[in-house]
Amino acid sequence: MDSIDHIAIPVENVALSVDWYKSTFQCEVTYQDDTWAFLKFGNIKLALVIPTQHPAHIAFVSPEAEKFGALKLHRDGTRSCYVKDPAGNSIEIMAAD
Repeated sequence: MDSIDHIAIPVENVALSVDWYKSTFQCEVTYQDDTWAFLKFGNIKLALVIPTQHPAHIAFVSPEAEKFGALKLHRDGTRSCYVKDPAGNSIEIMAAD
């Protein structure tokens, strides 16, 4: 069974959004820059993304990620590709390594 790694939602200001999530919920910031941030919750990660830099999406981890397309190496060391579901939503498929 594949698992959900994270959900990415669009925000206008990453720093302001990170501050709000940290003060409202118990979460850990595992990465933050001007274009996106990763927040770790007990059961899932939430990515806060600037829409012009990263699409809003849901990310799945799959041992067969390569079947979906060429995987790109990201700055956090993960590898993934993006596909669209039948409704046009962006789906990130992450390698399970």
